[in-house]
Amino acid sequence: MRRAPRLGLIVNPIAGMGGRVGLKGTDGDATLRRAVEMGAVPMAGSRAALALQELPRDCTLYAGAGPMGERVARDAGFDPVVVGDDPGPSGTSAGDTREIAKKMTDAGVDLILFAGGDGTARNVYEAVGENQLVLGIPAGVKIHSAVFASSPLQAGKLSILFLNESRGRIHERLAEVMDIDENAYRDGELRARLYGYLRIPYERNRVQGLKAGSASSEGAAQAAIAATVAEAIRREPGTLWLIGAGTTTRAVTADLNEAGTLLGVDAYWDGSLIGTDLGERDILSLIERSKAADVRIVLTPIGGQGFIFGRGNQQFSPEVIRIVGRGNLVILATENKLHALEGAPLLVDTGDVALDEELEGYYRIVSGYKRYTMYPIKPG
Repeated sequence: MRRAPRLGLIVNPIAGMGGRVGLKGTDGDATLRRAVEMGAVPMAGSRAALALQELPRDCTLYAGAGPMGERVARDAGFDPVVVGDDPGPSGTSAGDTREIAKKMTDAGVDLILFAGGDGTARNVYEAVGENQLVLGIPAGVKIHSAVFASSPLQAGKLSILFLNESRGRIHERLAEVMDIDENAYRDGELRARLYGYLRIPYERNRVQGLKAGSASSEGAAQAAIAATVAEAIRREPGTLWLIGAGTTTRAVTADLNEAGTLLGVDAYWDGSLIGTDLGERDILSLIERSKAADVRIVLTPIGGQGFIFGRGNQQFSPEVIRIVGRGNLVILATENKLHALEGAPLLVDTGDVALDEELEGYYRIVSGYKRYTMYPIKPG
């Protein structure tokens, strides 16, 4: 008789807290304290819960103690085998993640699900290396690694495929664990490093790709796109424009002769810069105070992954997106970036499943100077 599958769950409870407040991460105690002072709330537990709702209740679930998985598991109706000690008021650490991952591996779990970001992936890699099958539930701000499912729901669905009757037929692969220097990132400089590889179950439509940067040859195409958008900003007085992160969107600010933020959200009114590196609360306040007849969000997909919401731009929260409306999304992508997706859709993972479904459909993408490409967007 085949034993019940064993699944591990590790939650990094502070992962992603810096996203909506514009801090681009929560590495370090000082940054976490600042995020809390700015009103940040934990997100990773709710992301893990979305994955768990897909899973059969007859599997044996091992969960990190307390906030590191146990609470989420019990709330979802599981009676987990608790691993490690509840960190209590002292808070969790990278060492807790490493210890729990190692103990789960020693217990012979078939698959470890971990909710967090690139830093959490690093901790898991440091504990288990390439020997243990794992899968990330995306819950961080900066997710450059290729070890994550494209959304929490897809993490749950891929786990089912692996653990149930399809087990043994799901392809496995080694995927990159990347992380960046958060301090440099906050200063607008992107320094990414490869730390190693983790073994994951793989289906192309359920796992996100490795983040890819823009090639220098893309500069002319980005400038052409930027000219199209900058002209629209100049000729639409009374419209509030919110410019998201990325090299293509930065080309827009350069065309406007403004020093925008490469990795944050900036605001323009009547062609002039009125706010930089905004968090969710800043954006909501600005929308209310401006009383603009129209608000536009300008954004570009992450190269190699195709996400337009949910990776590095959590300042555009579900509340912000709903206020602005899907008809006021201005999406920029060079033809090369779209071709590199090989027909895969652009993706959204806002943290609100209903909103993700509402955003599904075809959009007119600005892909050149007054050139447009119709392209699909689907939930991650």
